[in-house]
Amino acid sequence: MTTGTQMAGAIHGPDGYPDVVVVEEGMREGLQIEDAGVPVDDKVRLLDSLSQTGLKRIVVGSFVSPKWTPQMAHIDEIVERFTPAPGVTYTALALNARGVERRDAYVPEKLSPDDERPFTRVHLCDVFARRNTNRSQDQEIASWEEIVGKAAAAGVTEAEMGVNAAWGSNWLGLFRHEQRMDMLERQYELWTGNGVAVTKVFLGDPMGWHLPNQVEEDLRAIQDRWPSVTTFHLHLHNTRGMAPISAYEALKTLDDRHTVVLDSSIGGMAGCPYCGNGRAAALTPTEDLIYLLSELGFDTGVDLDKLIESVVLAEEILGHRLYGHVSKAGGRPRGDRLYPMDMPFVETLEQAQHFRLGPRSYAGALSPWKEPITSPFRSEG
Repeated sequence: MTTGTQMAGAIHGPDGYPDVVVVEEGMREGLQIEDAGVPVDDKVRLLDSLSQTGLKRIVVGSFVSPKWTPQMAHIDEIVERFTPAPGVTYTALALNARGVERRDAYVPEKLSPDDERPFTRVHLCDVFARRNTNRSQDQEIASWEEIVGKAAAAGVTEAEMGVNAAWGSNWLGLFRHEQRMDMLERQYELWTGNGVAVTKVFLGDPMGWHLPNQVEEDLRAIQDRWPSVTTFHLHLHNTRGMAPISAYEALKTLDDRHTVVLDSSIGGMAGCPYCGNGRAAALTPTEDLIYLLSELGFDTGVDLDKLIESVVLAEEILGHRLYGHVSKAGGRPRGDRLYPMDMPFVETLEQAQHFRLGPRSYAGALSPWKEPITSPFRSEG
């Protein structure tokens, strides 16, 4: 059984921080909101590029109906053609029995189960549930007993409970902390009443209503009420710019007893056609999240330069800029990567790419310095 402290791809951090699992969602959450005409060759090229970055968990796409998600129409061909990298866990979304059957045809040669724990889940926003899955909140709740019963009969010992559209809705407004806790309590009682421990919680926010203080309040309350929960999966859309801040709040709120799973996407590309925000419902850019973790002292194992090149490739394939920051300016320069002191003016995003392309990026830019700039605080030797 997969447990919170044994999840594949966990990144260990400094003392006092939780382990972190970064789930790269660009091939699914990202491409599902982009042009359905992106060639399969380009999608395979992007997936193979991501595989070489050092990322440990990559979602390759969705096994869903091409009628409603034409961007995933060629998921079988993509899975068949991409080249898996050693040590990387590749997963895919499946929303029904047919999707699960299609996905399982590639397990374990190409794909892996995301997590062995069975789960119950509910949307606080009944409107979003109907728009997204054609099921009401009442129908979601009614499914719990069968899910729990089957899991208990199979001898399962650990499970996950979750709330989606957890913090607010573009149709129903703000949801309260008490509403989230009540829905979790109902699931917890059902699981434990059938002899199954709850060790993981999912909190999702497709419409980007969360605030960092709300995330902190929820995580602290869950820890206090249900200490058996050691894994926290946060799916935070960055619709209103709060996702990286809330992710950092989670890192500060949890500790080395815990694992936090953070969904992100290269360049932040993501979105939801059902929530009313489209591509504006982005995710935390993976390159920005990896940069943050690395600077905090986490041993990510990710080559940030290669990750940035994957973002550049994605922008080339999609034909438009993505939404991250580190891919535009690079990480904090150190050592021989410090900038030349007498470099010319840098004004455009294209010129700012000198961190990866060198001086040719700003060739011909204004340069008023009449002699080389030096400093007693920096050695050029």
